[in-house]
Order: sequence, then structure tokens, then C-alpha cells
Amino acid sequence: MKYYLIAGEASGDLHASKLMNALKKYDPDAQFRFFGGDLMQAEGGTLVKHYSEMAYMGFIPVLLNIDKVLHNIRLCRSDIEAFHPDVLILIDYPGFNLKMAKFAKTKLNIPVHYYISPKIWAWKEYRIKDIKQYVDKMYSILPFEVPFYQKHQYQIDYVGNPTVDEMAARPFANETFSSFISENQLKDKPIIALLAGSRQAEITENLPVMIDAASSFSDYQPVIAGAPGISPDFYRTFITDKQVSIVFGKTYRLLQQASAALVTSGTATLETAILRVPQVVCYKMRGGKITYNLFKHILKVKFVSLVNLIADREVVKELLVHLFTTENVKKELNKILNNQIERQRILQGYEDMALRLGNPGAPDKAAKKIIAAIKNNQARV
Repeated sequence: MKYYLIAGEASGDLHASKLMNALKKYDPDAQFRFFGGDLMQAEGGTLVKHYSEMAYMGFIPVLLNIDKVLHNIRLCRSDIEAFHPDVLILIDYPGFNLKMAKFAKTKLNIPVHYYISPKIWAWKEYRIKDIKQYVDKMYSILPFEVPFYQKHQYQIDYVGNPTVDEMAARPFANETFSSFISENQLKDKPIIALLAGSRQAEITENLPVMIDAASSFSDYQPVIAGAPGISPDFYRTFITDKQVSIVFGKTYRLLQQASAALVTSGTATLETAILRVPQVVCYKMRGGKITYNLFKHILKVKFVSLVNLIADREVVKELLVHLFTTENVKKELNKILNNQIERQRILQGYEDMALRLGNPGAPDKAAKKIIAAIKNNQARV
């Protein structure tokens, strides 16, 4: 069968590549054409447009690149029409993908499947109207999305979370602490892992406070997880004259050796929880209380970290915007490093979260459901 996939950013490229790998297992004749990245290209098929040429986030960047955005939309529409796949598979990236869903459904009558729901439960809930009209099947990777969509009379399938798969298949899962610190020239002291984000602006806002707070615990060593694509020189501006180390390309290995972690919100909070590392979720934004209150008004959820959202309660402390100060982080770090009752409370919360996430196998489950749905649709026609 013929599959057309659209992923508009690095995380989508990763998840789509795993799905493509699974689709090939159950459909040896699978043909792929896609907007995506290097990981998808490694699975075979034809890369039409790399996500690096289309990842414009926010109103101003989109406006400044409107010619390119419109060109990508026209290119994608014409390419889908020429390829005429058996199914269009969309991965997150709703601003672009929902336009393609409407086109494929209304102009070409091609089945539209969505793997990894847009986060409409957090904001832009109005997008549910387009999803109900133009998306035939939605495969969710977050269990709390099921009741959200049910509330809107739209049935979706929870297939598990691919982060569980990635953690289960990670290399060096049995690595010892002594081996890790020896390889990375670290001290023989317990580690506080610092995960300050993946973009320079995020790191600039978050890392200095993280370093100040973690450095207050002299019996521990702060170690930064270097983000892909960020140069060591950029990090050196923050760690000059400080007793802080950095490792690149070893985030999972660092986390599994850490006693605690300071983590910006995002998938990293989920990865940290799956590896059972007590954490404080930190995120700095300009604007102080005004920004905080604005986001509280816009966001439709009680929490921002995936850990708390999945558990449906506060498992880990979230220090956001004006609450993210050195003193507040030190206070929370002290709890998770020195209070066994608090550590145990967090670890029990992680266990509850893991039960809700379920076992590995998300891409396989999604692939089987996609193929079954296509065959069922073809049989009816």
C-alpha cells in the first residue's frame, strides 16, 4: 500500500520513522512518500521536503516566511494528489497538517489518519471541529486524551506512548555509575542532572538559575545534558568558573545515574519519570506574574508537565515563570535529595503514571490499526 506522511519537526520525524518501520513489518510492499527528516528517510521512500525548511513556529516567524509557507502548502497538496496514497498519515504539527487533512478528505477522498494528537486539550480547543470533519482515525499517545475527545463525541485509540519504547530499547541500560563517571571525566559524587531545554533561548532563560540552585549542594555535582545542535561554546558562557560539567548525546545515560534532576517542561519530564529520577520541573519566561496569569487563563489544563497530566495529580513540583527562582528550586531540591518520604511519594507517583502509560509497542499498535482500517475501507469500496 501507499502511505503519505507529514512530520514538521524533529520529534515528529522520530515518531514517524518508528511508525514507518512498524508499517513495513506488517506491509512488506509499503511505499512511502513524505514531508519529514533524516530518520524517516533512513526508513526508505521519497523525502519531498525536509522539516528544517518548514518549521516556522509563532505568528511573527510565519509572517516573515509567508511565501515559503504558502509554497510548502501548494507543494504538499500537489504532491499528495499526484501520489494519491491509500492513506494520509499526519504527525502532530496541526497548523500545517489540518490544512492537508481538509484537502485530502474533501478534494481527493483519501482516508486521513493522525498519529500523535495535536495538544488541543491545552489550548486551541476549537480545532476539534476540523479533526471531527477531516480526520478518520486518531491514534493517541497520551491516555488522558481519550476522555477529552470522548467529551467532544469523537472516539480515538490510545496505542501507548513511544517514549516507553525508546526507554525500553535504550543502550547502556545496565551501565554502572563508576563506568559512566569514568568515561565522562566526572567526579565520584552523586549527580544532579540539568536539562535546560533544546533551544538557545530556552537554555539562556533556564540554565543560570538551575546552575545556581544545584551548585548550592556541595555533596553533589551538577551535570548538564547538552542539547543536540547546541555547541559546547554556547554552554561555556554559562559554566565559566563554575563547578559544572556537561555531557553530549548521553541524556538517558546521565539521567539513570542521577540522584535528582531539574528539567524544563516537555517530553524530558516524561523520560525522567520513566527512569525513576525525582525531579523539579522548571520553566522561565519573561513577563513575570503577568505572563503566568495570562497562560493560566489561556491553558485549559491544571498542569504543564506530562508527568502530572498523566497521573492527574501533582507528582512533581512545577516552578514556572516568576516561581522559578534560585531559592524556590533550592527548597524543592532539598526535599527530593534529603527527605526520603518526599522521594518515595514521587517514585510512587511515577509507578502510577507508568501503569497508565502501559507497555511498549505504540508504533506497532498504530501500524496494525492503520493497515486494518485501510483494508476494511477498501473492502467496503
